[in-house]
Amino acid sequence: MTKRFLRLLVAGGLVFLIVEATTFGWNIFKPATIIASKDRQLPARLKGHVYKLSLEIGNRNIFNYSHLEQAAEYITSQLESYGYDVQFQKYFINNKETKNIIVTKVGEKKPGEIIVVGAHYDSYFNPGADDNASGVSGLLELSRFFKNQISDRTLRFVFFANEEPPFFKTEYMGSRVYARQAKKSKEDIKAVIVFDSIGFYSNRIFSQRYLPLTGIFFPNKANFISVISNFRNRQFVAVITKSFKKNSKFPIESVAFDFIPAVDFSDHRSFWKEGYPAVMISDTAFLRHGNYHQNTDTWDKLNYEYMASVIEGFSSVIIDLSSKSKGDGSGLS
Repeated sequence: MTKRFLRLLVAGGLVFLIVEATTFGWNIFKPATIIASKDRQLPARLKGHVYKLSLEIGNRNIFNYSHLEQAAEYITSQLESYGYDVQFQKYFINNKETKNIIVTKVGEKKPGEIIVVGAHYDSYFNPGADDNASGVSGLLELSRFFKNQISDRTLRFVFFANEEPPFFKTEYMGSRVYARQAKKSKEDIKAVIVFDSIGFYSNRIFSQRYLPLTGIFFPNKANFISVISNFRNRQFVAVITKSFKKNSKFPIESVAFDFIPAVDFSDHRSFWKEGYPAVMISDTAFLRHGNYHQNTDTWDKLNYEYMASVIEGFSSVIIDLSSKSKGDGSGLS
């Protein structure tokens, strides 16, 4: 073994260690102030939705069609109990009818301008508690909250079908069907917020992972929620993050880069393709826990108190978005 080879081996090992080290968050000193939700019943309601979808219904996708239908029926019944007129956007895959579930709160001052808030309700051959019963539960509670609230812009809550593989990044995603039709109908969508995996948190040191070379900028503990989008939507990301921080003490981080592979890993990408500003709200899923797309993604592993804080924070964000306009620095066109 030559000296040159040894030097190369050592250099390669050092590079590997440096890259591996940057997959962990380096900020271990940033304090995390997490307070109880204002609505003390909200955590229990969130837990109830997740329990129903992930345990009582379980694996839900077009290959387990009866469960996918049960999930759709549960979501529909909840929305009807809030007083909504539920609409369906139906389409077929392999001769099976699937559907996006839609409810609308018409704006008082700008009804033609729309804020879309969404989450997918299918799962990837597993219970799907975090991915994505958590997002669905949050969306249900946001729709409940806004049913009796006045907003300037129209709010549309959409529960998407078929986000998971094998339909992910194909024309069969429910969000892709929705976004294409919205563009065809010339809907004036000002902003899109997608909730995908928002329930898993940890206060342990080294509990949060990142893609290589990115961890030096972010927290070490997995006790925050994230806003994720591409560089084009960086101003929109900044507006959402600022609004959340103004109204909540729950920790939040944001990313708006194109070179990060996982930046488009949900339904928000469907809206990018049609030119609509869109972000994903996530706990970072597989970068945070090993339950992603596994049978261990169960209801008992989620933190419903933290989820409640996140949803309350985003209710304020949506209130802000519903009243922002061009020229106020919001980035909304």
